[in-house]
Amino acid sequence: MKLLNEGRDAKFSFDDYTNDIIDSKNTLSNHLYTHSKNILKTATKLEARNAYNDLIYLNQINPGYKDVSKLIDEAQYKGTDFVHVYTKNETNMVIPVRLQNDLLDFSTYGLNDQWTVYHSNRMKDVVYDFGIIVNFREINISPEQIREKEVTQEKQIKDGTQNLVDNNGNVVRDSLGNAIKVDKFITVKGTAYQFTQFNACQVVAKVDYIDFTTNQLTNTYPLASEFIFEHIYATFRGDRRAFDENFNAYFGKRAVPFPSNEQMVYDTGEDLKAKLKAIITRYRIRN
Repeated sequence: MKLLNEGRDAKFSFDDYTNDIIDSKNTLSNHLYTHSKNILKTATKLEARNAYNDLIYLNQINPGYKDVSKLIDEAQYKGTDFVHVYTKNETNMVIPVRLQNDLLDFSTYGLNDQWTVYHSNRMKDVVYDFGIIVNFREINISPEQIREKEVTQEKQIKDGTQNLVDNNGNVVRDSLGNAIKVDKFITVKGTAYQFTQFNACQVVAKVDYIDFTTNQLTNTYPLASEFIFEHIYATFRGDRRAFDENFNAYFGKRAVPFPSNEQMVYDTGEDLKAKLKAIITRYRIRN
């Protein structure tokens, strides 16, 4: 660069900080590495998570430094809460195995996060920190019912055409002498006999959170679901055309077998599963 007013080139003095930057990075890397490695020897969950964050940062500023990748995995494992989720039956009925399997199929819940892993099958090499117990308390199944209802309906419907007549009973004709036709309406009537098969199942449970380190109950949340079985069919006497679409949909159907008690309990499963997921999502193991 020229200094125009002095007619000469400008000269600048630059210092090289490359070695200082490298030394500083190595010092910080060594500190983060040593500190994290020492912490992980006796780390609590939260300390392991902090060490994990430091090691991730170290890996960003100094990739491939010593055995940082191995320490990251160790910090991840030691900082993770492992939760065992299982069911307990305090009712006087058998809980269908299918329901228990579906309820505990956590692969469909999408609940695992960076620091929390849920297992429904206990693994022998894992030390579990918390437990979630789905405790079935009551199963109430109503008696099988068939409700009957008799309904009579009538309506006017079009039934072809007929000649238009005047007040004297004479056929009315057009200008060409042809008889004028009009719609012919008739009244039809019928009686429907509607049958409703009904049964209901209610499952009452509670979700208990257990801290395995203290073996103490930390929280309890209610869980309940109801499934209703309903099947409607109908017969009729008279003219079918008298009935509206609601009844016509039931004609031709027949009675069906009532579901078994086991099936009724199992059919509460989808609702139970959604509510259990909502509880676990809302009330996390560790804030």
